[in-house]
Amino acid sequence: MVQSPTVDAVMADQRAASFATRSIKTESKFAALKLALSMVDLTTLEGKDSPEKVRGLCRKAVRPFERDEELLGERLPHVAAVCVYPSMVKVAREELAKVEERRSGSPSPRPSPQGGEGARVKVASVATGFPSGQYPLDVRVRDVEEAVADGADEIDMVINRGAFLAGRYGEVAREIREIKGACGAAHLKVILETGELETYDNVRRASDIAIENIAPGDFIKTSTGKVSPAATMPVTLVMLEAIRDAAIGAGPWRGADPKMIGMKPAGGIRTAKQSWHYLCMVKETLGDGWLSPEWFRFGASSLANDLLRTMVKLKTGKYPAGYSFSEA
Repeated sequence: MVQSPTVDAVMADQRAASFATRSIKTESKFAALKLALSMVDLTTLEGKDSPEKVRGLCRKAVRPFERDEELLGERLPHVAAVCVYPSMVKVAREELAKVEERRSGSPSPRPSPQGGEGARVKVASVATGFPSGQYPLDVRVRDVEEAVADGADEIDMVINRGAFLAGRYGEVAREIREIKGACGAAHLKVILETGELETYDNVRRASDIAIENIAPGDFIKTSTGKVSPAATMPVTLVMLEAIRDAAIGAGPWRGADPKMIGMKPAGGIRTAKQSWHYLCMVKETLGDGWLSPEWFRFGASSLANDLLRTMVKLKTGKYPAGYSFSEA
């Protein structure tokens, strides 16, 4: 297991705060908003989730704004994924196929986990005893296998924070490997639940453990969205630096093969302005290669509509009302 470096908390806070002072030129703002929209994982994770709610979410995922061509003069990109409980994976998979078929006039192929040209909206599922991660391992593994069998392209797993905080790092690593093995061709996103990890040193150590036990193209993710604080810029920066070190063979990864890992901050990112700050942080920490939905995601459903409102404001000079956009 790699030996993680310690984190200078004061400098991490100051560095993260500096990204909130960045500005984007007016001519670049619309492109940044479209990029951010394409990185959103539209999510519904409530006890009252129903098939019809998930179907509505899928329709919005494919066409986030029905009046885009009328008001903006162009068709906006679809979002990256819809994220649902395992029981709703099959519903989401079937609805996305129907929407894409109606849109294109031909049957929609299942999205490739690698994305790229021809990629469609992916289905992500929060398996593995979300949000606690406290279920028996065999139950969590079976949860993943069933979600993948039902059509999940991505699995969002949450680590057992109790084991991690007790210092049982080998147990956490083993569970990540077991879940990864159950994913098959689906990508894995490892949720650290940073709001419960208490220190930046713990966030860095958990990031390194996750990165060591997943494959290139998989993700590390801040939060379930069920614990406060969720995503914060300093925590995201610490995780981005772990990803950077793994990609260039620096720090604890000296001598190891380079590994490119994705990043997903989730929870608490609600405004277009916040998304710009995060994109600036990604660009300056990891470079342009990560400015793609294949490598960076926002787990923030409420963000999508603020991105849309801001696009309309840039084009028309007026903010539309919030009710101008569907929630799902």
